[in-house]
Amino acid sequence: MIKHPSRHCSVELQALPSRIGQVRRIVSAQLRYWRLDPLIDRAALGVTELLTNVHRHAQPDKNCTVEIELQLDRLTVSVRDHDPRLPVVEDGTEIAPMATCGRGLAMVAAVSESWGARPHDDGKVVWFTLPAPTAAPKPARP
Repeated sequence: MIKHPSRHCSVELQALPSRIGQVRRIVSAQLRYWRLDPLIDRAALGVTELLTNVHRHAQPDKNCTVEIELQLDRLTVSVRDHDPRLPVVEDGTEIAPMATCGRGLAMVAAVSESWGARPHDDGKVVWFTLPAPTAAPKPARP
């Protein structure tokens, strides 16, 4: 039995540094509205890393769509861009200890339940999931 309908939110943007902070705040506000406060930090970190990758690597443009969707007990955050190249995850052995880039997808993997990338009609989608807290059962009436 489905107790809560699917919830969905999407934002189209150009992945520029100034916009990444705005989208992080939009995602945080949406999760607050859905009463998913425990997921805000991990979702904001994940979407920041995915948008930063679009800003640094996507070609031919930086246009993308961020979607967040809650279905039953799982929140999915995805970023769709127009670059068909799937991301390559660094295994950490070739990243200098003090490097300031190259760890984004590893961080997404660390804070999420699952993540992945798939081709899309005119590019790709990179996504991650977080387990949504379930509502505590109401006490039984006497």
